Amino acid sequence: MSLLRIATRKSPLALWQSEHVAARLRAAHPDLEVVLVPMSTRGDEVLDRSLAAIGGKGLFLKELELAMLRGEADCAVHSLKDVPMELDAPFALPAILERADHADAFVSARFENLDALPRGARVGTSSLRRQAQLRARRADLQLVDLRGNVNTRLGKLDAGEYDAIVLACAGLDRLGFADRIRVRLEAPDWLPAPAQGAIAIECRDDDARIRALCAVLDDTPTRLRVEAERAMNRALHGSCHVPVAALAFLEGEALSLQGLVGDATTGEVVRAQAQATVAEADALGKAVAQRLLDAGAARFLPPH
Repeated sequence: MSLLRIATRKSPLALWQSEHVAARLRAAHPDLEVVLVPMSTRGDEVLDRSLAAIGGKGLFLKELELAMLRGEADCAVHSLKDVPMELDAPFALPAILERADHADAFVSARFENLDALPRGARVGTSSLRRQAQLRARRADLQLVDLRGNVNTRLGKLDAGEYDAIVLACAGLDRLGFADRIRVRLEAPDWLPAPAQGAIAIECRDDDARIRALCAVLDDTPTRLRVEAERAMNRALHGSCHVPVAALAFLEGEALSLQGLVGDATTGEVVRAQAQATVAEADALGKAVAQRLLDAGAARFLPPH
């Protein structure tokens, strides 16, 4: 029996995602032994500052990539929205699994939706993308940083530290908290992070055995959608330092993409959209990025 070792963060959601991938791999390869290698990352350990302040979402990947380089793990499992637009060498994404719910969730113990919040209500999120869209909808709200895993964030809400919080529906669903979702924040009024809801497997580009084992889990419709979203983000040099949102839909051979760039301080946002064929996913992302820039998005983006 051959062995495959998955490097994973230790948070409940990361472990759920890695166990999910492990189960799918075992089902696809009955003679394969799959084990998890849980690790702690700097992104998990530093919780008193925003991700943007301590170096970005790539902090969730670096230790897992080092484990693969040292030969301690064969692959790693990530939320694709946390994966930088450009992977460092020598890494690749042999599989992107079928996307779960892409939407954000409005979560509150007392209030039905965003409009029901009283003036000055405290809403927890550390995402600049979510802050920009919240300010665009409700400039009166008090937006407060919120870090930690899903369980920690829900605990802080239940302790009364916030009137509401915004989380990803997919994470709540995966951890059994779907009943906490008051409202799905949905397009076109509200856009998620590029690739939100999708799980990716990362491995060394030169490891043909692991690439082949993982590739059976790749979902082509999801890959096409997230390719367009990530191409837009890449063209804008987006990161967790920039409020960028994107969502692609696939219907037959037609791919459509909606994009947004905003200002987390003022709530100003610019939007753009376009359509293309599935063969033009990368070009579609670049086209929507250019339309956003033409509409004035550059003023929200840091110089590069």
